[in-house]
Amino acid sequence: NPVESLTGNPCDVITKTFVLEHIYYDFDKAYIRSDAQEPLAELIKILEDNPTLVVEIGSHTDARASKRYNVRLSARRAEAVVRYLIKRNIGKKRLEAKGYGEDIPTNECADEIPCKEEQHQRNRRTEFKITDGPTEIVIEKRKVIKK
Repeated sequence: NPVESLTGNPCDVITKTFVLEHIYYDFDKAYIRSDAQEPLAELIKILEDNPTLVVEIGSHTDARASKRYNVRLSARRAEAVVRYLIKRNIGKKRLEAKGYGEDIPTNECADEIPCKEEQHQRNRRTEFKITDGPTEIVIEKRKVIKK
């Protein structure tokens, strides 16, 4: 739902769940990659602009290991994001880490189904869900210029 901010710039109204693009992980890894810095900076801005907002940080895996292992790996990924945000002065009480493993794929890549690496990559992601605080937030759209 586009709206205008007080400055007249276009904005989006976000309700409940939102995915910041480009927060992905390498196969079998839980560290924050350099390409996640920009989307995480956007999340930090959202959290700073909405000090009562509490978010679930839900991380996911592809389906190329056991379900049990993938739940643990996705939990480590969610905790890595929480640590990253805490180091940038976001209060721990506002962050809820949750590992979903391989249970919620974004495509058809489940156990034993052959997929390309980029399809598996899309499942290795982190999503953010509003769990407490305002039920709607307004995010001002900014044009990102890449060098």
